[in-house]
Amino acid sequence: MARTTSLSGFPEWLPEERIVEQHVLDSLRRTFELHGFSSIETRAVETVEQLLRKGEIDKEVYGVSRLQQDEEDSSKEGALALHFDLTVPFARYVVENNGYLTFPFRRYQIQKVWRGERPQEGRAREFTQADVDVVGDGTLPFRYDVELALVMIDALSALPIPPFVLRVNNRKLAEGFYRGIGLEDAPAVLREIDKLEKIGADAVARNLQEAVGASPEQARAALALAEIRTEDTSFVEQVRALGQSNELLEEGLAELAEVVGEAARRAPGKVVADLSIARGLDYYTGTVYETVLVGHEQLGSVCSGGRYESLASTGKKNFPGVGLSIGVTRLVTRILSQKMASASRSVPSAVLVALNDDESWSAAQDVAGALRSRGIATEVAATAQKFGKQIRYAERRGIPFVWFTTVAEDGTVGHEVKDIRSGEQVPADPQSWQPAPEDLRPGVAAAGSSED
Repeated sequence: MARTTSLSGFPEWLPEERIVEQHVLDSLRRTFELHGFSSIETRAVETVEQLLRKGEIDKEVYGVSRLQQDEEDSSKEGALALHFDLTVPFARYVVENNGYLTFPFRRYQIQKVWRGERPQEGRAREFTQADVDVVGDGTLPFRYDVELALVMIDALSALPIPPFVLRVNNRKLAEGFYRGIGLEDAPAVLREIDKLEKIGADAVARNLQEAVGASPEQARAALALAEIRTEDTSFVEQVRALGQSNELLEEGLAELAEVVGEAARRAPGKVVADLSIARGLDYYTGTVYETVLVGHEQLGSVCSGGRYESLASTGKKNFPGVGLSIGVTRLVTRILSQKMASASRSVPSAVLVALNDDESWSAAQDVAGALRSRGIATEVAATAQKFGKQIRYAERRGIPFVWFTTVAEDGTVGHEVKDIRSGEQVPADPQSWQPAPEDLRPGVAAAGSSED
């Protein structure tokens, strides 16, 4: 498990833990690129106005300023803050660079974000997110909502984590239903429904009546919709059985059925239509997603997102999109704390070149150079201690092989390499010797499986 740092909410990893995190990041990159997403990076800061224009999250935002800031500095630009997610900066990036992008624009982005909330397992103040989005110019076909679900299933399936469930809903479905029962302030209803798992149905019913003005009958109807969960498209008939129908509701039903139907065909059991999923942020307009690990539901969603029609806009033109975000730090923290996966060693080095004497250091560097030229990570001992001590150093470091150079009486130079795990020592040529593929670099193995 990662050490507790002296500054709460800002996690740091030990070397072997960092290897696990890098494995997760590399796996995500491979999957995103296999699906045709391009990598971008945006700046760490945005103007406060930009960050707060969608949703009420001002208490979570970290402001940024110079310790010695003067009036001239503050007058040149608006107040700055660290971004709390990657979606809002991405929207700004699309607007500013739309003349240079090809639409639909498929992007993935893996960066640190900062959020000023109370630290606990699964929630940090500094953490890494991995986002994928598709953004259109003016319009974006709904099929991308389906594709994003399939991309995320592929991405999460490749990680050393327990089984997961991608829970999907549609804001059009929910808003159409609420209007049908006479609740016109759909965003307010959604914000209360979003609290269902945290506070329970009775508390949500009270909130709907006190904060939204719902009657007891309307509150019961809203909760009845939220109770519907199916692994196939049978939710459509269950919703219709509640007795409401309007154009927006029917549009949401059709869209959700397409997402769930295709995902259920390709990845049975991975996707559930869950009509309690609301997503609190106001910019979502259609499909919304949340993902939980089976048996670890208390951790909360490890991947979420949805469809937005006007988060990115020039004023004259909208750039609608759909995207999902993985909480990488949340996932890695749980992987490490529950020992779901571990690194085969804590260092990249596969070989330690031992020294016969201090004068042989330069020759040892020649051996190391030959090995490194073929991609074999190699260290050279710093001092010519007894071989036993040099071998123990390699063991402490987790280096699997120690390289020895021998000089015969006639001056002939030979080389041998020792696998310090098995004790086997064999002749080797620095120009051609190669370790087994699994020893070339640190591997990450899920609990109960072989190394990757």
